[in-house]
Amino acid sequence: MKRRVHIGVIGAGTCNEATYELAMALGREIASCGWILICGGLGGVMEASCRGCSERGGTTVGILPGLEKEAANPWVTIPIPTGLGEGRNVLVVRASDVLVAVSGGYGTLSEIALALKTGKPVIGIDTWKDIEGIKYVQSPSEAIETARTLVG
Repeated sequence: MKRRVHIGVIGAGTCNEATYELAMALGREIASCGWILICGGLGGVMEASCRGCSERGGTTVGILPGLEKEAANPWVTIPIPTGLGEGRNVLVVRASDVLVAVSGGYGTLSEIALALKTGKPVIGIDTWKDIEGIKYVQSPSEAIETARTLVG
C-alpha cells in the first residue's frame, strides 16, 4: 500500500474572512487529492483548512501545543497533544512532506524557517515575502499543483 502524502498547512492563528475562505479552499483541495492535512490544530488558518478538508471527507491531524485533545478545533480528526508550546512547530514540519504557508505571523515564519532548514519544500500563498526557497503561488489550486510536482 502506498503511503498517503502529508501536507502541512501553516498560517495565522487568527485571520480575516478572506484568509479563512482561502484556507478552507486549500483544505478542500487537499481532501480531494486524498492527502492527509497536518497542522497545529488550533484556530484561524489551521481551523479553516481543517474545516474544508473535513467537509470533503478528508483526514486532518492537529499537533497541539498543549496537553488537552479538547483544545483542537472541531475539524481535527486526529488531535495529538504535545505539551511543547511553540516547540510543536518542529513536529508539524517533520510530519509533513511539503508545507503550504497561508498568511501568518512569527509562528508561521518559524515553521517556514524550520522547513527550509530541513529541506522540506514550502509553498506560499499571501504569506511572508521575499524568502529564498519559498515557491510563491496565487491560489489553493496552484498550491496543490505545485505540491503534486514536489512530492511526485
